[in-house]
Amino acid sequence: MSVSPPPLAVSLGDPAGIGPEVISKCWDNRDAFGLPPFVAIGDPRSLAAVWDGPIEIVDEPRQADNAFDYGLPLIQLNAPSADTPGHPSVAGAHCSLDSLELAVGLARSGSAAAVVTGPVAKEQLYAIGFQHPGQTEFVAERCGISPGNVAMMLAGPTLRTVPVTTHLPLEEVAKALSSALIESRGRAALRGLQRNFGIPEPRLAIAGLNPHAGEGGMLGREEIELIEPAIAALASEGWLVTGPHPADTMFHDRARANYDAALCMYHDQALIPIKALHFEEAVNVTLGLPIVRTAPDHGTAFDIAGQDRADPRPMAAAMRMAAANARYRVETA
Repeated sequence: MSVSPPPLAVSLGDPAGIGPEVISKCWDNRDAFGLPPFVAIGDPRSLAAVWDGPIEIVDEPRQADNAFDYGLPLIQLNAPSADTPGHPSVAGAHCSLDSLELAVGLARSGSAAAVVTGPVAKEQLYAIGFQHPGQTEFVAERCGISPGNVAMMLAGPTLRTVPVTTHLPLEEVAKALSSALIESRGRAALRGLQRNFGIPEPRLAIAGLNPHAGEGGMLGREEIELIEPAIAALASEGWLVTGPHPADTMFHDRARANYDAALCMYHDQALIPIKALHFEEAVNVTLGLPIVRTAPDHGTAFDIAGQDRADPRPMAAAMRMAAANARYRVETA
């Protein structure tokens, strides 16, 4: 007799942002969105400020199985004071960080199938001493994984992209690139396609940095000196990798049919195509972790928080992908 997987652990994110609204809307539309049981983690006052639905307080994720049909299961955290939607605070930052830490701990212990993280405000987190560039690096550290060995994948129905560098000014990108970094991100992407997406022999297309992939060195030598050696190293390990490809010809329909993910050299090279194709459906997946972690590809949206205007579909997509990734891991273990 098979045992159903445990529920997802969903951190509410910053209580003044749209996280509480989109998570509660996901529960409201759980059947229409095809969502598995999940347990939210955070201050119930942040939900009550934007939603009048039923809340079922639980102590651990498995209790959400029975509670899910009756109310939104919630592991309760109490902030020193309640936040007003659209007005972030230091107290709310503490609550969002505690929610994230507990969600990661539940997934690491096996009590939760995966972690889905609501959006946080980095400015507020930095004000309370947060030392990480973002949630991804924090989760990696808590899992005992070097940030250099994880990769951020943006995944949609017809495209997956992985940036080698993320939040850097363009003038810093070339200086930050190295063959070792490209190899590391590529290896994390390929292993993640196997573990999280059930693709036994994943194909990775690697983009160039410069226009026309450098035009044989006429438009830059990063392709020759950095990217090609990384591709050769990955290929020598048996991985199916191609490139460096000119980025402007990588993302049309016929090109996308030739690979399972695209490794891109910088943030916008990876995010512009995925958002152009799958704005409501793109999911941020962290690869290289011992747990499954996903997030919707949007921020806190303080400007619309508390106005019943937030779209829950990206959060629903993140939950569905987290459940699917967790299932693939069990099936391929």
